[in-house]
Amino acid sequence: MDVSLLISPAIRVGLLGAVGLLSGVSAWAQTATVPRSRTFVLTSTATVPVPSAGTKTLDLWLPVPHADASQDVRDLKIESPVPYKIEQGEYGNQMLHLRMATLPTAPLVVKLTAQITRREHLNLRANAPLATAVAKTKKEKSDPDLARWLAPDRLVPLDAKIRQQAGEVVAKAGAKTPLAKARAIYEHVVSTVTYDKTGQGWGRGDIYYACDARRGNCTDFHAIVIGYCRALGIPARFSIGLPLPVGRGKGEIKGYHCWAEFFTPETGWVPVDASEAAKNPDRRAYFFGAHDENRVEFTRGRDVELTPRQAGPPLNYFVYPYAEADGKPLEVARTYEYADITAQ
Repeated sequence: MDVSLLISPAIRVGLLGAVGLLSGVSAWAQTATVPRSRTFVLTSTATVPVPSAGTKTLDLWLPVPHADASQDVRDLKIESPVPYKIEQGEYGNQMLHLRMATLPTAPLVVKLTAQITRREHLNLRANAPLATAVAKTKKEKSDPDLARWLAPDRLVPLDAKIRQQAGEVVAKAGAKTPLAKARAIYEHVVSTVTYDKTGQGWGRGDIYYACDARRGNCTDFHAIVIGYCRALGIPARFSIGLPLPVGRGKGEIKGYHCWAEFFTPETGWVPVDASEAAKNPDRRAYFFGAHDENRVEFTRGRDVELTPRQAGPPLNYFVYPYAEADGKPLEVARTYEYADITAQ
């Protein structure tokens, strides 16, 4: 039996960090290449209702999981009664698009299945004194959109108030370096925001709502993390997809999950998940520098312009199917299901 499976992720990260401190950069590089992974079949089903009489065109966009350093996508299959295209969007995003010029007489059902392998994303440089030395030996691919991750989003403005709030957080922590500042922001958000989906206003990723209400879901947590980092000149980016239960098996996934990364020259991109840390206090240290394998990423970025461009305004985020009838948004029913194949 692999004894590593008996060690919790938080303890495992601590052990790996200790090995790096004792053995130097070469040991860090060796341990950093053994993340946990999870392989499963994902099924996404979108059902578009029959639009109102007189509708001339119907467009549907469906997010398609993309492959990257933390995620493999294989055996992608799509069942659709009408022709479609897989389009490339911004930031490496992929999406299915179809357009119907003839009014359907029955609901349009499009089903996507794919085998996903999701790997734990660990960046031990986030917590290691050897970060500078490691960065010199382990170069990661540069992000061509780095400037975008310093810019505001519609609901995450970088105005004087946000800059002041961010500055107060890092000043209180005595943080001087970009890494220390990002850590101070993370700790501040986890300590002062409650995961609470009651009432109204949560779930939009509105930084002013999140800062005032001090509660919300993952979108609200990461609006503050990303907004404060960007306000201090630290690039930060947003990703969204689906969460998977920790226990292996199969079932339906009811909602979405989102997370963040920030960039420093010493560490490269550092994964953080402030909302999961708030829900699981014993994993607070783990989620600064790690994303677990129990997720699948759909898209990156906010204020999303689809391909081809939708008639409506940019989407706040793109995790669910989106449809337009003659350029007007149309409600789409969706279901997501997973079935584990292997666990490592």
